[in-house]
Amino acid sequence: MADEQNKRASEEVKDEQKRASDEVKEGQIESVFAEEKDTENQQAPPEGEGNGAEKAEKPETENAAEELNKAKEEIEKLRNELDQAENRYLRLRADFDNYRRRVNLDREAAEKYRAQDLIVNLLPALDNFERALSMAEKNEHTAQLLDGMEMVYRSILEALKKEGAEPIEALGKEFDPHYHQAIMQGQEEGTASNVVIEEFQKGYMLKDRVIRPSMVKVNE
Repeated sequence: MADEQNKRASEEVKDEQKRASDEVKEGQIESVFAEEKDTENQQAPPEGEGNGAEKAEKPETENAAEELNKAKEEIEKLRNELDQAENRYLRLRADFDNYRRRVNLDREAAEKYRAQDLIVNLLPALDNFERALSMAEKNEHTAQLLDGMEMVYRSILEALKKEGAEPIEALGKEFDPHYHQAIMQGQEEGTASNVVIEEFQKGYMLKDRVIRPSMVKVNE
């Protein structure tokens, strides 16, 4: 009888151990499932979160494109401004070169023809000498005076020559409007047409410039 009681007690103990073991296993399984679910919840983005990221990336891309276009427009604007500035510089440089060239030419001309005003003012006096010498009758009473006048006249001509001024040849030369001013026409046998047959007033050159044309009569 005692053996049966011990056997029954032993079986009850085994049953309790089995139930306890089963409960422990069930708890472990539930714990594993719970951990896996937590992991899935952590890895999976909340509903709608993925679309929000895509929407956030899209404005950033559009902003970058707008900034790039603005940068290109700014570069093009700066390039145009640079081209305009370069053109202005080239025009200013050309204007300055022309101005400097004109100044140099004016300075050279001023040096070359510095005596022009004085010579032009002396020409009427030379004309008077020439008329007086051509009209005066040389005799024993006027010879000395005329010789003196002629010496003065030649001295003036020599001084003018040193400055580069010389009379223009006209008589017997073909009429040239650059050097001669025709105030009359005539007919002279044996002389070709358009040839100067008389000179009323002597013309003068200052180096390569006509400062007074010869006043002449031209054969028809």
